[in-house]
Amino acid sequence: LYSMGTVDQRTIEKYEKEAKERNRESWFLAFIMDTNEEERAKGKTVEVGRAHFATETKRYTILDAPGHKNYVPAMIAGASQADVGILVISARKGEFEAGFDRLGQTREHAMLAKTLGVQKLIVVVNKMDEQTVKWKKERYDQCVKKITPFLKSCGFRVKREVIFIPISAITGDNVKEPVQASTCEWAVSINGNRSLLQTLDGLEMSGRDETAPLRVPVLDRFQDRGLIVMGKVDSGNVRVGQKVRVNPGNSNAVVDSIYIEEEEVVCARVGENVSIKLKGINEEQIVKGFVLSDRKRPASVCKTFVGQLQILELLEHRSLFTAGYNCIFHAHTIIEECTIRSLLKEMDMKTGKPKPSKPRFVKSNSVVWCRIEVEQEISIETFADMMQLGRFTLRDEGKTIAIGKVIKLDPLRK
Repeated sequence: LYSMGTVDQRTIEKYEKEAKERNRESWFLAFIMDTNEEERAKGKTVEVGRAHFATETKRYTILDAPGHKNYVPAMIAGASQADVGILVISARKGEFEAGFDRLGQTREHAMLAKTLGVQKLIVVVNKMDEQTVKWKKERYDQCVKKITPFLKSCGFRVKREVIFIPISAITGDNVKEPVQASTCEWAVSINGNRSLLQTLDGLEMSGRDETAPLRVPVLDRFQDRGLIVMGKVDSGNVRVGQKVRVNPGNSNAVVDSIYIEEEEVVCARVGENVSIKLKGINEEQIVKGFVLSDRKRPASVCKTFVGQLQILELLEHRSLFTAGYNCIFHAHTIIEECTIRSLLKEMDMKTGKPKPSKPRFVKSNSVVWCRIEVEQEISIETFADMMQLGRFTLRDEGKTIAIGKVIKLDPLRK
């Protein structure tokens, strides 16, 4: 944002002064997105910060997601709206290792990004100017070499879907303009000597279907001379005057106005982050996790469904995954308590085929089909019908234990 000139110099000087008073001089750039007092005092992002900027060819929405493990639910909400993930890792000695060890957050974030539908991942190796690094290629190679096998295990096709870029955010090297050979000779040969912004401009987005039925998972809602909901258009498009269905809840509403980056527009296409003013519906009828959809082809509603789960690493004191297991279910903007009702079949990791006997339990690092029941009715779709609303994550005691996709929705009992 600073490099693109969306923050004026006076504001930056104010942030520099404030950071200096807190004895955290290098934090001033973080204050652009970390706006509340808790975030500035702790030096940690807590909520998903939102900002906009544009280059000559594209408009962007930045979703600054929290990195700390206590705020992963907020990170999930932010990443579920993203097309491209930028995973920032530190080249500083000790910091990369801390983020990437077994309990570090780099691993969980990369895995969640893939589960939540992020198509492309840019791994930014930051702090290359730092005194322990000094733009050394050995350190950059070390970070890339260590993280690549893990990204493959998350499901990323590294050659096609992952781009590595060395940068120094504090000096601006390789952020807007490519790094100069006088600063670092070898970096000129990385990624075709394209900077971070040039790389973003060159990315092509796939899987956006304007002909599909409208789906806008609700991220937030508030009153401002009418009811306004925020979210991302995951499929289809939305226009002023359109009659929509809000599920679960089966409520009807009409689109009164649409805003993109606070600018009023008559329609919004798939991929846009929007604020939509609705009429004919009150605040109690719509909450975070509900889905705005087409009235003729409304969003599906269920309370139980069959999912294919990849069990990652279970908690030490709950090392068996069985029927009756309770945890937290995350899908698009939904957060719900859920219970595993039954295990249906365990898949053989080598052959990809079901094992002959029905499992009574499974352990870490296994793949299983199971029936899951959530506390309240939710709006999701099967992965085959709509990938964006067919992915989910299970978390337990603040740790991601499984990632999955929806195979079949059970009809609601009347």
